[in-house]
Amino acid sequence: MTETLKIDFDAIKEAAKGYQDDMVAFLRDLVRLKGESTEEGDKARRIQEEMEKLGFDKAWIDPQGNVLGEMGTGDVQIAFDGHIDTVGIGNIDNWDFDPYEGFEDDTTIGGRGTSDQLGGPVSAVYGAKILKDLGYLNDKFRVLVTGTVQEEDCDGNCWLYMIEQQDIKPEFVVSTEPTDGGIYRGQRGRMEIRVEVEGVSCHGSAPERGENAIYKMADILKEVEALNENDAADDTEIKGLVKMLDEKYNPEYKEANFLGRGTVTTSEIFFTSPSRCAVADSCAISLDRRMTAGETYESCIKEIEDLPSVKKWGAKVTMYTYKRASWTGLEYEQDSYFPTWVIPEDHEVTKALEDAYKNLYGDERIAPPSEKEEKKRAERPLTDKWTFSTNGVATMGRHGIPTIGFGPGAEDQAHAPNEVTWKQDLVTCAAVYAALPLVYTENK
Repeated sequence: MTETLKIDFDAIKEAAKGYQDDMVAFLRDLVRLKGESTEEGDKARRIQEEMEKLGFDKAWIDPQGNVLGEMGTGDVQIAFDGHIDTVGIGNIDNWDFDPYEGFEDDTTIGGRGTSDQLGGPVSAVYGAKILKDLGYLNDKFRVLVTGTVQEEDCDGNCWLYMIEQQDIKPEFVVSTEPTDGGIYRGQRGRMEIRVEVEGVSCHGSAPERGENAIYKMADILKEVEALNENDAADDTEIKGLVKMLDEKYNPEYKEANFLGRGTVTTSEIFFTSPSRCAVADSCAISLDRRMTAGETYESCIKEIEDLPSVKKWGAKVTMYTYKRASWTGLEYEQDSYFPTWVIPEDHEVTKALEDAYKNLYGDERIAPPSEKEEKKRAERPLTDKWTFSTNGVATMGRHGIPTIGFGPGAEDQAHAPNEVTWKQDLVTCAAVYAALPLVYTENK
């Protein structure tokens, strides 16, 4: 463990504890403000209000509707990102409490978005406040806290806009997505692929006169399934995606093994036909493709194009695009490609976050007072990776800005009924967020 004697870690921990009630109240306010993707306006305004109340040097809402606040005026900008949109609630009958009113007990806060991921911006706002309270702001760094929009709809679109249109390029970014008390240094990527095949319609009483597009697609579907399920033996015609874990096929196989193999599944199917008494004259499918290290959108498209039935039937393979107006009315179009990213385990940002955490809390994940969480967290290494996707697909995946993850809550609470987070996580994260800029810039 690197000793950083100039930093009073005990004071940081005590300050974070002292703000627990304020963070809980702030989070509960955000839960009560409904705000799925493209409807986040009330949440953005509430976060700006809290930033201004706590004395941020600047707090503003940009043209896309992201809320941003800066604390300090130093040269190195360090960003803490958290998206403020949530998914819907699904079937209300699956909830034991009102998801928009939520609840609070001695250790837990319940409500839609508590883990995914309104708690992250809450802790980040108060982490910056702790830096100010303890007199740690200096000319070396400034903290940028962002509450970003439309992540659930199109992860990273917000940061593409901020980087490409507003020239916001921090030295590094901390994603405050839930990490179950751990430090996460990457994730698999994903992309959305469309496959289309044409047929010729005819009367259903004489199908031999036409070409049934659904039957053509049936061949393709089985090969897509094989791509996901097959092994990578030399005599396997359609080698499975598991091949990317092997040095023989992937120079980045070590990071691929860390992140996990890629996958592909058919998520939607469409067709056209003159009637229920006719042969279908077109068929299309959507593919959800998860990518590991060493895979790109070009390689994934080519993989589908090279399937025997895709070639046989002349199928068209393309990538979807995303274009949807934000709550402010702004549209920022992008390909539906969300690259894999992973920050090296020996990167200075990785080491700084590990040092900040270990000086505060030791070598293991801090678990809330829950037998299930204690067991789950104790079984995992402190530094690990996400299962799902984050805004890091834009910051590091597309633009190469070093990105790492540490955030309150649990991955398995995301998108689930009866979603909860823990007060201890809010406190732990606020303390780490306050310590990290100091550790990172100490010797710069």
